[in-house]
Amino acid sequence: MENIEAQVLDRILDPLGACLNREVARRLIALRADAETQARVDELANRANEGLLSETERAEYDACRSAFHFITVLQAKARRFLDTHPVD
Repeated sequence: MENIEAQVLDRILDPLGACLNREVARRLIALRADAETQARVDELANRANEGLLSETERAEYDACRSAFHFITVLQAKARRFLDTHPVD
């Protein structure tokens, strides 16, 4: 299922390439969650691995995973842009 989601997201975001320049692509690649958000995701991941997530925590964790997946696809597009648009 996740592979299908990735393929759909990739197709939907394909026009993004027309909006990129080298600076924006580099900034997308460098994008990271702030320390507080990353700590919360790590906590939820640990609880998920232990089977201890409440329904609310599961929803929060799934939302975080979806957001990170979205950013990962954006970063892949940014990397592809940089690979195919060398410095003039």
